[in-house]
Amino acid sequence: MANFSPQSTQRDSEQKKPLPSSETSGNTLPDWLNPEPWLNLEFTATDVQRALHADSPNEKTLATLLSPAAEEFLEPMAQRAQAITRRHFGRTVQLYTPLYLSNYCNGGCAYCGLAADRKATRTVLDPEHLRHEMEAIKKMHLEELVLLTGERMPEADISYLRNCIAIAAEYIHNVNIEVFPMSESEYRQLANVGCTGVTLYQETYDPVVYEKMHRWGAKRDYFQRLEAPDRALRGGLRTIGIGALLGLANPRHDMLCVYRHAKYLLKNYWQSGVSISFPRIRPQLGGFQPEFPVDEKMLAQYTFALRICLPEVPLVLSTREPQRVRDGMAGLGISKMSVASKTTVGGYSDDSDESTEQFEISDDRNIPEFCAMLKSKGLEPIFKNWDATYREPAAYAKN
Repeated sequence: MANFSPQSTQRDSEQKKPLPSSETSGNTLPDWLNPEPWLNLEFTATDVQRALHADSPNEKTLATLLSPAAEEFLEPMAQRAQAITRRHFGRTVQLYTPLYLSNYCNGGCAYCGLAADRKATRTVLDPEHLRHEMEAIKKMHLEELVLLTGERMPEADISYLRNCIAIAAEYIHNVNIEVFPMSESEYRQLANVGCTGVTLYQETYDPVVYEKMHRWGAKRDYFQRLEAPDRALRGGLRTIGIGALLGLANPRHDMLCVYRHAKYLLKNYWQSGVSISFPRIRPQLGGFQPEFPVDEKMLAQYTFALRICLPEVPLVLSTREPQRVRDGMAGLGISKMSVASKTTVGGYSDDSDESTEQFEISDDRNIPEFCAMLKSKGLEPIFKNWDATYREPAAYAKN
């Protein structure tokens, strides 16, 4: 395992690169993503009551349930969210764990503890150490894994990822990635060696805030990132996880965009699996403070609203959140959770080298402790819901 501490920032000519455009110009969102006019509408308590009893919840329902008027209706929202969760997912919670392969990064994300200008201890797992980590994770009996890196770097490029996925797939049935955006052909390379899905947060769907938060690097390209889930699914991956980093921008705007993005993907890749996460900004090296902080009550409201309006979509809550929040939300809209997570490179085996974590973990319970909590709530932890038999790249029918 190699270690590296950067002596200077890794800025380049991309630092001053303007925000690119796709089929739109300037900072205009494409029509399928734009959440207007919902943000400009005001809703009443009567509107919220109607939304809670809607037979076919839609975008107007979501906008109503995300509004300030719904803040006093958390209990009936929670009750309906729980009923919907049980109808579609039973009394189960799917478990997974993340494994950081590398924390090398040339990106300029203002909110990230691993940005290029952070004085972080950098490291990358070599094949030998990766196998040690996989052996340790295998002993945890989890069968879903997410492999993470920073932005594309010589130390962690497509070739490196391909080799890591092939190794991980020897141990774990369901191997996913949370890395830099790629081309369709690169995603297909990963699907061919055992990758099942990808998680890729847009971070914020507000183009103006997005440009401000991504100070330099390839990640400044808003539309290249936005279109990555399409490329991943066309490249043969079976699942896509999306979300917004809550705290960067107006959270109602971002939640409406997440909903629209999910509906777009479900329509165009209807045989795929789409999930949504609710990450909030956590303390990290660099000390970034969110301009739009999201408290626990708001997090609950947004989770319940999306569950009511997207009844079949898995909703994910990670160990970013403290025990009390995860305990309260399990099965109450949330159907999938990380467990025993590490945000340093490696961290599961005894021979892991020291490295800077991306952010602080809030829930550090081990698997027996976490599963005991779930069972005390009448919930069954699910360690495996996918088999390696189905790993061949997917092909999606055209609508």
